[in-house]
Amino acid sequence: MSNSDRQKLGIVAEEMATYMTSVPGYSPYPSMRGIPLSGFFSDRMLIVDMIRMGIPTSLFMSIKDLAPFSDQEWSDYLDISLKSLQRYKKEADYVFRSIHSEKIIELLEVVYLGLEVFDSSADFETWIYTTSHSLGNRKPLELLKNSYGKELVLHELHRIDQGIFV
Repeated sequence: MSNSDRQKLGIVAEEMATYMTSVPGYSPYPSMRGIPLSGFFSDRMLIVDMIRMGIPTSLFMSIKDLAPFSDQEWSDYLDISLKSLQRYKKEADYVFRSIHSEKIIELLEVVYLGLEVFDSSADFETWIYTTSHSLGNRKPLELLKNSYGKELVLHELHRIDQGIFV
């Protein structure tokens, strides 16, 4: 993974750590700085609580900078208009609704694993936009609109990580 990718992951982890301190039941920890995102994804109850509270714009923006998705693709994934998404990005205190927050976290999980599996964000981006035989001759990007498709993409990333190719 490139230094730029590591820096972007670090920014997301910092934003996540800052946000986690506001989640009831998780604030007693004095410092959550430096917790890798893998630790975040292993705490499913924390994810549930964060989704219920909603993802703030600042966290979304750091995730958006890490992900290879365009504004239009984010709009499609979150099922909100492009105009609304652009308006939310400008509102510093905006908090996404639970349904949107869940999708943001799901997409972060895919991006995080993709960056771990591939050597660079460019390689991951190439893979996600390329038709895959093992995914029914569809682009992984096309499957991310629902949770079942996201699970197929995660499964495929795990297979690639283990060296299992079709």
